Amino acid sequence: MARRTIFTLAAIIIAAGVIFFIRRWQAGKVKTITGAVLVQNSDPRKQAPIEKAQIDASVDGLSGQAQSDSLGFFKVTFKRGVERGRVITIGVRHPDYEPAQLTGRIGDQIFVAWLSPVAVKSVPAGPVISISNVRVRYSAKTTAALDIAPFIKIFEIKNKGNVPCPEGRTCSPDGRWTATRSTETVDAGDGNEFRNVRLSCIAGPCPFTRIESQNFLAQGQKLEISVLNWSDTTTFLLEAEVSQRVASSIIRLAYPAIFGQTLSFTLPNDSEGPSIQAEMKGNDIVFPLGPDLIVDWAVCTETSNAQQGKLIRCTLKPGYAFK
Repeated sequence: MARRTIFTLAAIIIAAGVIFFIRRWQAGKVKTITGAVLVQNSDPRKQAPIEKAQIDASVDGLSGQAQSDSLGFFKVTFKRGVERGRVITIGVRHPDYEPAQLTGRIGDQIFVAWLSPVAVKSVPAGPVISISNVRVRYSAKTTAALDIAPFIKIFEIKNKGNVPCPEGRTCSPDGRWTATRSTETVDAGDGNEFRNVRLSCIAGPCPFTRIESQNFLAQGQKLEISVLNWSDTTTFLLEAEVSQRVASSIIRLAYPAIFGQTLSFTLPNDSEGPSIQAEMKGNDIVFPLGPDLIVDWAVCTETSNAQQGKLIRCTLKPGYAFK
């Protein structure tokens, strides 16, 4: 009986040891990689995300595919785990941009691909048409008597990606990467208050940022926001309306942020009938966007967020330029 008990205990100890080493071995494996695809530009404010880029990754005979979303984010999942430190090759393709290839080590970094636009093969006939004094008009339901004025602020959160985070520093949510926490406070002025606040990341590796707080101070006159960034420098767009209880208006006006050939603006989730008003060829023209966001001089896309509203980007077609 004593011998049987000893054998049983030995078997349990061996089994526990095997399970322990299997778990340790599995802990050293990685099944997914993440990253972002952005427009190549020396100005971080012009590094807009690229949607629907094809991602092809290969490592140790394994391959995985993914497609970037509206924020440029991608996630590749492999059929089985790969040992940390193994060299991985990532190909990135999009019909409107030159292809790119990244190499790195599994488990060591966030992968960010910057793509250069494909050179235009033919230049449209005639002079370039200038677009200036761009505004955004939309309507929104309101029951209060308010005088609305637009508010816009652009700010950068500077950081360097893939820097391991030492103890005691500001880190990414998973504790791996050194991060920057930026806190901004804006003032609407005496007797005014902020309404319909929209805060959106518009350039840089946006998937690796997090809006930590949006706090109203002094009865809504001041707004304090805090954002965490744990990759490379990003650019945020803050838009809102400044209100004062003096009159009623259902037509709202906003001013987009324009960098290079791209304009960006946000709208509240309950907005209706958005249009872009701009001066073109000496005329002030209103261009209704419609539900499909179609204008003849730009390509527009929309990203919706339940808390931050709708972020719309419009990139000019060849033959047009912002003035």
